[in-house]
Amino acid sequence: MNQPRVLVGCPTHKVKDYCLEDYSNIVKSLTYPNYDILLVDNTNGDSYYDKIKKEGIPVIKGPYFKGAMDRIVASRNLLRDHVLKNNYDYFLSLEQDVIPPKNIIESLLKHNKQVISAAYFNFRIVNNERKPKPMLWFKPIEEKKEIMYYLPDEFILKKPGLYKMHACGLGCLLIHRNVLEKIEFRHREEGFDDVWFCKDCRDNNIEIYADTSLKCQHITIKGGKWSNIKK
Repeated sequence: MNQPRVLVGCPTHKVKDYCLEDYSNIVKSLTYPNYDILLVDNTNGDSYYDKIKKEGIPVIKGPYFKGAMDRIVASRNLLRDHVLKNNYDYFLSLEQDVIPPKNIIESLLKHNKQVISAAYFNFRIVNNERKPKPMLWFKPIEEKKEIMYYLPDEFILKKPGLYKMHACGLGCLLIHRNVLEKIEFRHREEGFDDVWFCKDCRDNNIEIYADTSLKCQHITIKGGKWSNIKK
């Protein structure tokens, strides 16, 4: 049986230099047998591009724009184009500061979903306290307004499993090529590219899932890895 071809990668910039070594180590040691790696560097100049190449990671240059989101979206669409033009079955959007389990690809593939995320966390201020919150959001059926809520801790720490989401981040997200054929990455002033990608999925009746048993480290600062998150 042929195994799906997967492209692993993300847009990057020299501001992520602090976690390049960690990222290089994990993407080279993923246990899935049929994947390729590609980064798109949108730094102004070639110094970071050259450093990535020295790490032995395939990389291309993306366009430089003054606005960070313009750079990111343009780079992400270069990855989308690469998936479609080179007959990959899936794109694993794996941001450079997100470190997944080594078996992340096969663990996500087994669910046979078009869009599925692992769990990773970011700090948010809640009641004047900095707390880790998953980049996973749900919307109660009875909620009529366009309001999203963070997935409660219990669905990650106490009852990990496969859940349908309203939205998720692009930090560790497996996307089928059929989705990319319908949807280009974009952003607007009122939202980042992950918000718009998820909205476009919903508008195309594409369901978004998360396997919350798959927890990733998130290197938000140099040397700062989140692992074994506890309530």
